[in-house]
Amino acid sequence: MKFTEEHEWLRVEGDEVVVGITSHAAEQLGDVVFVELPDEGTTVSKDDEVVVIESVKAASDILAPIDGEITEVNSTLTDNPSMVNDDPQGEAWFFKLKFTDASQMDDFMDEAAYQKFIG
Repeated sequence: MKFTEEHEWLRVEGDEVVVGITSHAAEQLGDVVFVELPDEGTTVSKDDEVVVIESVKAASDILAPIDGEITEVNSTLTDNPSMVNDDPQGEAWFFKLKFTDASQMDDFMDEAAYQKFIG
């Protein structure tokens, strides 16, 4: 897995990357009460706002970590947003993205670097 400074995790599966938020981010958000997901087939560029998350503490956006096309969304989160708190780095992934340039993944942290980043 790779990690971003925006507290997203990325798991490469073939020519796609699965995107979610880290346990640290879920803790900081508090109880998640709403998740708005993108439409499948949407083309995104790095740093585009893709997902909106609302919690009892704040609203937050998930940005596209790389350029690509949204191939699948985890629609379970729409009906059950608390999954983000229960299993943020597992079943509560947000979307899958077919990437156009795999080298964009080279800029992200591995788990050891991310743990150091969050202190």
